[in-house]
Amino acid sequence: MKKLNTFSQKPADVTRKWYIVDASTAPVGRLATQIAQLLLGKGKAEFTPHVDAGDFVVVINSDKAVFTGQKELNKTYYRHTGYPGGIKDRTVGEQREKDSTKLIEKAVYGMLPVNKLRDGRMKRLKIYTGAEHNHAAQKPEEINVGGSN
Repeated sequence: MKKLNTFSQKPADVTRKWYIVDASTAPVGRLATQIAQLLLGKGKAEFTPHVDAGDFVVVINSDKAVFTGQKELNKTYYRHTGYPGGIKDRTVGEQREKDSTKLIEKAVYGMLPVNKLRDGRMKRLKIYTGAEHNHAAQKPEEINVGGSN
């Protein structure tokens, strides 16, 4: 009888591709799940949980990110200054005016597993407010994230 071996990818065997995603085509949650899958490398046949084998993702048009329902007004982001009584809050609209890249960054960050590989995966996420980016030399493959509003 033939013995089957379990495949375990080594960090040296990782090959990374570049993908480009337009944030104005789908709601932020749906967009973030697709981006997280690409950063994790879950769609690859040689996926190994303890090896960071994900790809690079370039997100464009973050200033046109789509939120459904009343989230533009009602969804609140909280942060704390570290001082007593120092909790600060911002709505989606306020955050979009301040820095729209943080909207997508926070959504993707929350969908990645909490482990030692998360920071490295987040470094492979490149977010731009407009349609221009400086990663044309890497020839990113366009990913269409489907979704209806």
